[in-house]
Amino acid sequence: MSYLDLPFDTDEMLAGLKPWIECESPTWDANAVNRMMDVAAYDLAALATVERIPGRMGFGGSLRARLPHPNFGQPGILIAGHMDTVHPVGTLEALPFRRDGDICYGPGIQDMKGGNFVSFEAVRQIVRAGLQTPLPVTILFTPDEEVGTPSTRELIEAEAARNKYVLVPEPCLPGGGAAIGRYAIARFNLRSTGKPSHAGARLADGRSAIAGMARKLLEIEAMTGPDCTFSVGVIHGGQWVNCVSTYCDAEALSMAKKQEDLDHGVARMLALAGDADGISFEVNRGVTRPVWSPNQPGTMAMYDLAKEIAAELGFDMGCDSAGGGSDGNFTGAMGIPTLDSLGVRGNGLHTLTEHIEVASLVERAKLMAGLLLRLE
Repeated sequence: MSYLDLPFDTDEMLAGLKPWIECESPTWDANAVNRMMDVAAYDLAALATVERIPGRMGFGGSLRARLPHPNFGQPGILIAGHMDTVHPVGTLEALPFRRDGDICYGPGIQDMKGGNFVSFEAVRQIVRAGLQTPLPVTILFTPDEEVGTPSTRELIEAEAARNKYVLVPEPCLPGGGAAIGRYAIARFNLRSTGKPSHAGARLADGRSAIAGMARKLLEIEAMTGPDCTFSVGVIHGGQWVNCVSTYCDAEALSMAKKQEDLDHGVARMLALAGDADGISFEVNRGVTRPVWSPNQPGTMAMYDLAKEIAAELGFDMGCDSAGGGSDGNFTGAMGIPTLDSLGVRGNGLHTLTEHIEVASLVERAKLMAGLLLRLE
């Protein structure tokens, strides 16, 4: 039996995916993420040896599943995905799991539970059919990708180093393409410190940390250019409306296609620190994803195979270096052949319209099964 003949069924896949989506798992809620790992562990238990790896740094734990194989323990294929999402618990009220014709909605369904489930389903159908992959297969699900993978980067890199290939089922690129490289990303923690005073009686005596931060945020976002982007996505400041704020905290992100451009951007961000008009401004560098340079020979050989499989499935698979970090940044930067964005088609990731194209479930499952059965 060929992977083209594996009996993937759209309705069955949607029924299996539903519990994954309805188990909400925002990154910062370790218990919620662990509940999601429980759901996946239950599904995988019939197929593989499942290990639960405790979380650290306040994050949830990870799940590692190793499929039986004659060469168990030798270098093989790593499927790497994250089970955390950006959607807080309760998002299901505004974005319930529902199918509307060719579209299916739900928090995290595109990024990236749909791709993770497709990978699981590919493995399940291979096992059910009695087929043997040429190489051992390991699945690793982690809890903290949406905040830069601070607690599991070492785990991912150690697991990747034991394998020949890495497959990452993040959402596919527009048109169904794969990522063969990714831009570098740096995060920053910002703090402005002012001088408190009574906002009504002694306003002039104070120095507003919020106002100081606002001026810096405009300066930061104005630094965006063609080689390096800067954005501020989080801000917290003040406690009382009748008090001039003492502290204001924010988080910024910078992205560049080349490591040297990111390094220059980091230097520009750090240079913003200092004191002015009675307000101090601090910049501390957070987690960083390295550039995964495109067109590495091993990755391109994997892409050529994926393109061939895609043609058999009836579509032309393109490729590109992609913005938006993933854990493929780490494995690709290590020089391990990595093919990213193998997950489902869809749109609206990280929003309340997040959805997938239902037909892509079978398409991407067959693509993943083909790679698992043909990589040697």
